[in-house]
Amino acid sequence: MQNELGGARLKFVIFMAVFAAIIYVGYMYVPVAIDAYYFKDLMQNKVDLAVAQGYDGNWLKDQLAKSGPEYHVPADAVILPTTKESRVAVQVKFTRPIAFPGYTYNYEFDHTAQSGTFLTR
Repeated sequence: MQNELGGARLKFVIFMAVFAAIIYVGYMYVPVAIDAYYFKDLMQNKVDLAVAQGYDGNWLKDQLAKSGPEYHVPADAVILPTTKESRVAVQVKFTRPIAFPGYTYNYEFDHTAQSGTFLTR
């Protein structure tokens, strides 16, 4: 019986340390993932608007570059608009570092948004 004293306390401390680490990782990662999700949505909206209004790829690139800071997109992001068969597409690539104690995770964003066929003229 003497060997079991403090066992529950040690398990609780280990559990709390693991739980706090998970919460911290989520606190650092989730905002980056949410920004990426909303930027993907913005990309799709801008592509659909470009094809519906007849704008070219340069307009699309400028619009995404202007909106980038709002979604924490780095200034050196690669934005490649293309037009093919009356459809507009844009590919955006960038890396966003997430710093953890002792480790830096590089969040890789590489998404292509393409206009739907129902919007073509």
